[in-house]
Amino acid sequence: MDRRHLSSTFVLLLFISFFSEVNTASFKIVNKCRHTIWPGFLSGANTAHLTTTGFVLKPGKSRTVTIPKSWSGRLWGRTLCGVDSSRKFVCQSGDCGSGQIECSGNGAKPPATLAEFTLNGAGGLDFYDVSLVDGYNLPMLIVVKGGKGGNCSATGCLLDLNGACPSELRVARQNGGGGVGCRSACEAFGDPEYCCSGAFGTPDVCRPSRYSLFFKHACPRAYSYAYDDTTSTYTCAGADYVIMFCPPPYTR
Repeated sequence: MDRRHLSSTFVLLLFISFFSEVNTASFKIVNKCRHTIWPGFLSGANTAHLTTTGFVLKPGKSRTVTIPKSWSGRLWGRTLCGVDSSRKFVCQSGDCGSGQIECSGNGAKPPATLAEFTLNGAGGLDFYDVSLVDGYNLPMLIVVKGGKGGNCSATGCLLDLNGACPSELRVARQNGGGGVGCRSACEAFGDPEYCCSGAFGTPDVCRPSRYSLFFKHACPRAYSYAYDDTTSTYTCAGADYVIMFCPPPYTR
């Protein structure tokens, strides 16, 4: 191989490496809870699939997942998981119904705290939020690493809401032992007024309810109902992200 061919090969490899780097982001998933969790991922429609859609994460451990820059989707934490009598993998909160640790294209069964992302969206910005629209099961925090433009602020829900959850929304742990989730009013009652559907399907008509305000007062930066965009959506460009479950001092 002559020197010119070696040089062109090196340039090509350098270009591929650079192209790959700028077209991916890293999500560092951190478990600060005192118990094991099982993070799950769901990719949005017409977006790239990830190399993993679910895994186990012991207390104090972390795992970094490489995310395509065009990716949109959500992630959440599952708790109290194990194998049932039919040998299927199931969880008491956040279960994705796949019957295994990998969620394989299935989303979380409400209630579940969700981290939602659209990377490299309008204007080249990443859009991200923590949503309680589908209810709550774990404290969660998104922290931005690097990035520029937009409002690259941390967001999340730091408090443990399971104990304070209104009784009509509370999901109890199987075989007793306290709550494992707090449902949204939409999921609990199915009322269009709470779901922002039907005659309540516009932001002018669908207003915060006393139930969504419970979530909003506890977690001001998190989505509390469908039209809570102005105080709950954050943007950044070219960033990596840390998604922390049970961020200190709110461990459980």
